[in-house]
Amino acid sequence: MTKTLIVTGAGGVGKTTLSAGLGVSLARSGHTTLVLTIDPARRLADTLGVAALDDIPRQVANEPHLHAAMLDVSASWEAIIHRYADPDVADRLLVNPYFRAMADRFPAAQSYAAAERMAEYIESGHYDVLIVDTPPSEGGIDFFLAPAKTGDLISGKLLRWLTGSSLPGRSILYRFTARPMLRLADTVLGGAMLSDVADFLLDLRTMYDQLSVRSKAIERHLRAAETVIATTADPTPIHETRRFFDELAGIKIAPTAILFNQMLPQSWIASDLTAGRLEIDDKDLAVVATRNLSLWASEARRHSVAARELSARYGLPVHELTWQVPPPTTLDDLADLVADVTVLAD
Repeated sequence: MTKTLIVTGAGGVGKTTLSAGLGVSLARSGHTTLVLTIDPARRLADTLGVAALDDIPRQVANEPHLHAAMLDVSASWEAIIHRYADPDVADRLLVNPYFRAMADRFPAAQSYAAAERMAEYIESGHYDVLIVDTPPSEGGIDFFLAPAKTGDLISGKLLRWLTGSSLPGRSILYRFTARPMLRLADTVLGGAMLSDVADFLLDLRTMYDQLSVRSKAIERHLRAAETVIATTADPTPIHETRRFFDELAGIKIAPTAILFNQMLPQSWIASDLTAGRLEIDDKDLAVVATRNLSLWASEARRHSVAARELSARYGLPVHELTWQVPPPTTLDDLADLVADVTVLAD
């Protein structure tokens, strides 16, 4: 059975780097591991040795157990349409501009595509471990809500009103009455906007039964996975972390740890350096240096307090990952970054 580790959190906290580091560590422990990422920085893709990273999993050079893939939202949605829609419906949806806009631009659509891909890799059984680097939308919450949101969209009141409870009968009614009226309105408006919207919604409605079943399966995979939340001491990630926990009751997800990334070393807190200890002859320079060190000590103290507060508030272990300068540039650097993080315990 494939074990799944979901790394979530706000954007900019280093989720992709942490996911890659955990992947290297688990792969070197002998687990055949796939890291599914969203949009790795060029530096990270180069570090993994997969500069041409795409939707197809590729083995990382010199790491026989490590594979990586990058989510292609458009390709994933095309696969979803071909899988769950009748061929003629699929052909129409794939050229409908409103479907393209939904698939390419909406964060929730990206999150659903990532969740669908996750489910595919889990069910394939090709990997011992799957690590999912979630899209940053809504602090990572969208990834867990996407299956239910997609079902709500397709079964919502608007679609039921337009398509009716009896889809075949309503489809005929639409074809011979509403559709001509919409085309007339489009002629007045000078475009095919209303007709395209109605066609899109009607075709989307035909996928409801299958997508509803699939969404429930994806939700089961999400609940069975191990989830860790990445954050930093910056106010926005801390706020997003708290909001994630506030909404957990509705999505039945229980994180196992918090990865507190880019922490300043605790040794800086007790530095309390003075001009004399700095051994700087220039008194003005010594004053500036002492003040700067005091500011860094204060910032390190803030990081430590924030980490302790999160641990106490949510009763979870907080792994303190020290700020790396320069950022990890090798596979060994990535593994060292998360060396003390324990995940997916048997």
